[in-house]
Amino acid sequence: MKFIKFILAGILFGIIMSKSEAISWYRIQEMFRFQSFHMYGFMGTAVTIGAVAIFLIKKFKIKDYSGQPIVFQDKNKSFPRYILGGTIFGLGWALTGACPGPMFVNVGYGYLGMLVVIVGALGGTYAYGLIKNKLPH
Repeated sequence: MKFIKFILAGILFGIIMSKSEAISWYRIQEMFRFQSFHMYGFMGTAVTIGAVAIFLIKKFKIKDYSGQPIVFQDKNKSFPRYILGGTIFGLGWALTGACPGPMFVNVGYGYLGMLVVIVGALGGTYAYGLIKNKLPH
């Protein structure tokens, strides 16, 4: 029962993704083909809201749900790894028509073929976990 707020947040996230058409394979393909501004506007709004939220968290020293301070770590500025990781993520996104959040929303919508994508994503994450110590970070 203590996780109900997280379940409700997930349901709200799914509704927002659905109503904004961010789970639509056609909208995602339009974005990758530069045929529509819809998804760029959606993501730009999300980035703006995230930046404002981070600013407010830092300014007012907001704590997390358990009362612990929220700490932001400095990122490693290794540009090539971000290019490689972004390319792999983008290719998967373009090929499947979904990134991690919408994968689950699509299953909830009844697109059960997306379960194959989820299994692939989980398998890839597991494989990375097995070899991450051998990779140059």
